[in-house]
Amino acid sequence: MPNFVDTPIERLSLRLLLMGTGPFAVPSFDALRISGQEIAAVITRPAVVGSAKKAPPPSPVRMWASENGLPIFDPASINDPQTMDWLASLQADLMVVCDYGQILSQHALSTTKLGGINLHGSLLPRHRGAAPVQWSILAGDPTAGVSIIHMTPTLDGGPVLHQLATEILPSESAEQLERRLSLLGVESTLASVRDLESKRSLAECTELGILQDKQKRTKAPRLNKQDGQLDPQYPARLLDRLVRGLQPWPSTFTNVVFPDGNSLRLIVSQARAVEVPMDATIGKPGDLLLGQQDAALQLVTADGILVLETVQPAGKRSMDASEFVRGYSRYERLHIEPVPGIHRILSQLISS
Repeated sequence: MPNFVDTPIERLSLRLLLMGTGPFAVPSFDALRISGQEIAAVITRPAVVGSAKKAPPPSPVRMWASENGLPIFDPASINDPQTMDWLASLQADLMVVCDYGQILSQHALSTTKLGGINLHGSLLPRHRGAAPVQWSILAGDPTAGVSIIHMTPTLDGGPVLHQLATEILPSESAEQLERRLSLLGVESTLASVRDLESKRSLAECTELGILQDKQKRTKAPRLNKQDGQLDPQYPARLLDRLVRGLQPWPSTFTNVVFPDGNSLRLIVSQARAVEVPMDATIGKPGDLLLGQQDAALQLVTADGILVLETVQPAGKRSMDASEFVRGYSRYERLHIEPVPGIHRILSQLISS
């Protein structure tokens, strides 16, 4: 009998369906294209319809596919019966999914010979959901990473095929971290596809990967604009993470209140927390200090100071905080508008 362990396995080029929308997917998709894998189709979310002046630019995956002459399809629902019939007609071996935006049913996954793999921007089972990179920063994690799972209908719940980790830098924003993780994902994506090249059926894939520990799972729900309001009743370290974690969207903001009662919406894109001894001479949470000598813009919080470094007043361009201070040099102290109710994100972080 032949020794199958020592017998070379023929490396087959797979026929792939690439499914994605956002920028996180592009480096891995392009690596697959360059590697010589056959790409049957690129499936992305439908384009957002708008007027000629207000229509958003095409999604990053759509732009990449168009630039490389790849067939693009954008079904409204990937789980529609007609769509699944079309998927099956392509006779693809494997779906490679990343930042797509729809959950695939078991029927949809079964339209390819080997099912699907998904590139996710966290160290699963931590941060399952739509915003894993953002929540890695919001939660104060020391490390982030990427995971490749063999897909099941459970959101981000399949067995982990490959995983790589990296340290989160102290001042790193979600935008910066996401860019690094998208490049880190290339290695894991290629390795996972190579692992599946020798498989002949979905049944042969069932033993692949490591099952996720359900006791360690956390959620990374989608963010909304109201999540970005800075609430000084919380510690400065949490506000710093909020500013970094919500860049570039939905971004963080506050409403500055002037002595005459008028207010100004101020977007904050860079800030840093400073621990200082709290006493009455500094101020109370919500005071906005305009340094006349050092042109610093400081928000008093529950336990310290959040130094605002880059801001954008409503209707104006982004600017260094010192420029804002010079423009309002007649004031030494302003206040920000109180945040009504309980902050959805900050209340969760302080209790965790």
